[in-house]
Amino acid sequence: MMKRTINTVFSLTLAASLAACSGENQQASTTEAADRQAPASYELVLRGGMLYSGSDQPPVIGDIAINGQIIAAVGNLGDYQAAQVIDVQGLAVMPGFIDIHSHALSDNTEQGIFGWPDAENLIRQGVTTVVGGNDGSSPVPLADSFEQIAAIPPAINFASFIGHGSIRGLIVGEDDRPATEEELILMQEQVALGMQQGAFGLSSGLIYTPGRFADTEEVIALARVAGEYGGMYISHMREEGLGLLDSVAETIRIGEEGGLPTQLTHHKVVGAPMWGSSVETLRMVDEAIARGVDVSIDQYPYTASSTNLQILFPGWSLDGGREALLARMADPTQRQRLRNDIVYNIEVDRGGNDPANVVLAGCPHDETLNGLNLSQVLLREGQEITKANAAELLMDLVAAGNCSAVFHAMVEEDIHNIMRHPRTMIASDGGVEGPSNRAVHPRNYGTFARFLGHYARDLDIVPMHTAIHKVTAMPAQRLKISDRGVLHPGTVADIAVLDLESVRELTSFSDPHQYAEGAVHVFVHGQAVLLDGSMTGARPGVIIRSTDYRSDP
Repeated sequence: MMKRTINTVFSLTLAASLAACSGENQQASTTEAADRQAPASYELVLRGGMLYSGSDQPPVIGDIAINGQIIAAVGNLGDYQAAQVIDVQGLAVMPGFIDIHSHALSDNTEQGIFGWPDAENLIRQGVTTVVGGNDGSSPVPLADSFEQIAAIPPAINFASFIGHGSIRGLIVGEDDRPATEEELILMQEQVALGMQQGAFGLSSGLIYTPGRFADTEEVIALARVAGEYGGMYISHMREEGLGLLDSVAETIRIGEEGGLPTQLTHHKVVGAPMWGSSVETLRMVDEAIARGVDVSIDQYPYTASSTNLQILFPGWSLDGGREALLARMADPTQRQRLRNDIVYNIEVDRGGNDPANVVLAGCPHDETLNGLNLSQVLLREGQEITKANAAELLMDLVAAGNCSAVFHAMVEEDIHNIMRHPRTMIASDGGVEGPSNRAVHPRNYGTFARFLGHYARDLDIVPMHTAIHKVTAMPAQRLKISDRGVLHPGTVADIAVLDLESVRELTSFSDPHQYAEGAVHVFVHGQAVLLDGSMTGARPGVIIRSTDYRSDP
């Protein structure tokens, strides 16, 4: 009797529990149905735009919902509530551009990201993130500069590589000699520190001092350290003219033996004797990829480069730094040798075989020179236009304090070849600029507008969706930044809204300080920094560190 009673009670309890659960489930289902019918709530919706996801696919019409700093939803959102709705019908909505080769950080606090924290020259192109520390030059250590930038704060996000040249200058100095074993260890420690502080890899400038004094084995040893932290190697190669093929081979070797991704940065072909050689350099890249080397490329879309005048000086003359160079220029025998070598570089390298191809961009000691080419300066000084006189002029300008310059020595054929390569992304090799007396390279104001408007839209060198991929998801993936560069729910709301029919650069070599057209809205971390074509004054940029995307080894 007792056993039957217990079973009966258990059965009745079980039945009651099931009924209760059924009632609860029915009530829950009713509640869930009501929830499903309730419209979603968002802070901001960009409605009805052509959505380019960043993933190299044609656009689709849809909406983007933003809550705080994050993309909350993408697609046809249907019924929703939003605090703000912006109609973007007929406009292209895409991830904010990532400039993987930038010089946004200047030693002069009145220039660069410190001088113009609104970064209007970049925002008006759709750029939301820049990566500094390129060409082997970066602050050492990085942490202090990160704190200074974060304290501004800027309108754009900032990330950085750690520079081989800066580290070598700190440890070895400006001398043309191999590093000692002890110095190599100290340099490796500095690379490790940079990676621990958030660098995305090691950059080199093997055409510049003191990086040019390092042998390949030294660079491999340092690159290997960056690779241990999941970083990449990005290089301004030793030569981009007559020695181009050897330099491409060296860059590939550093990645292959260093065990990390490697990148030919601002890949170009300089000097008439080498024009057309991009066919061979890209073949070398493809062969390396086929055997398992992770090689990529970045490029700026111009047939002129820009750096300081010492790029035309031979390496032997730069051994020991500036004072040693001045002493050599003061010695008649060495000056004659130096003159001959500079003439050679004018003929076959960045001089483009004509002094008029070298245009002075920034001469702090004499701003009246800015915008004049070497031939014009010679005429102004009453001298005959010869390559020897141009070489003498260059030595005098460097002795007076040096100048930055623009060098017209490339051709469109190579630009097109490199641009079409599937591993090529677009970067400015420029910085944050504002109105000044400097005759800066137009790439500072026009790189991305020129690429999308001229090369993708007008010339159809690459499809528009591929062009957008090359400045969004591709650099994000290269840097292993997983939450930017794509329009996906859960990613950071760095977004550019452009009128692709009107995108164009207004900048020129003769009048460079002109903002690009075509950007309508730009959002950084969900905040509008450009709204209806006007700067808002918001500065929501942050420091992006590699340590946020990886675990230390």
